[in-house]
Amino acid sequence: MPANDKMSSRELGLVLAQQILDVEDLHYGLWDPDLPLSLANVALAQQRYTEMLLAQLDVLLANHPAPRILDVGCGTGHMLQLLIERGYAVDAVNPSAHLNRQVRARLAALPSTDCTLFESDFESLPLSNCRHRYDLLLFSESFQYIPLAEIFDKSPGLLKPGGRLLVCDFFKTDAHCDGAEGDRSFSGGHLLGPFYEQLSAAPFTLCHDEDLTPRISPNIALLDEWLSQRLLPASRSIDCYLRGSYPRLTRIIKWLARHKLERLHYKYLSGHRSQTIFEKYKSYRLLVLQLKAR
Repeated sequence: MPANDKMSSRELGLVLAQQILDVEDLHYGLWDPDLPLSLANVALAQQRYTEMLLAQLDVLLANHPAPRILDVGCGTGHMLQLLIERGYAVDAVNPSAHLNRQVRARLAALPSTDCTLFESDFESLPLSNCRHRYDLLLFSESFQYIPLAEIFDKSPGLLKPGGRLLVCDFFKTDAHCDGAEGDRSFSGGHLLGPFYEQLSAAPFTLCHDEDLTPRISPNIALLDEWLSQRLLPASRSIDCYLRGSYPRLTRIIKWLARHKLERLHYKYLSGHRSQTIFEKYKSYRLLVLQLKAR
């Protein structure tokens, strides 16, 4: 599938977060007790997340001569840029035409690079161009968007013998769809149990499995505070103005969009997107999978 120039709602949310918070990354921040939880520290928390991934990569690729990485779902290209500046040979795959404009601008600003940007989704990556080309595939909050069958079927053809997948992303816990308060407040992610089941039948060995949920979930507490203390009062003020100034038009629009508005209110403004709810329904994992010898 070629890159899509139409921005999805997910992309819009990521881009708005990037612009509002004035940050370069689209991923969560990594919070430890020594870092006060505040909007002012989001960029620093994201930097810690990035540094954690870079440290993992350095260890995993330490004994590989001239290793090559594939950054799957490279977002704005910030991690891609850091990897290239670190001396790694890196290619990237990203389906978003909007984000790829930022990626190309980053690449153009670098002195020189042989990086190939595949402007497609992972499933459509042309295997003939990159068969057994990579020592490591990096999935930084992109793993959740790709069907597991596609990942396990396609990755062996991309990797060199003994190549690895480095995954940092969230999964759904067994509590998913239990019908309790807050269920489905957070979308996305593969079910963790079925992931382990499919992995057991795939040509990969699980070498590392670390639960980062307690260090990631403070992001949700920060977001919940911003939604309840900033966005909710602002939305009420706007609604009050529209009902007073354009009562008939406002009633019609709200009626036509009532189902979508109800879903948005439940998801973002009902108080269900809390740190506790996130920790119940999501498990954020750092995983290393190694391709088995044939």
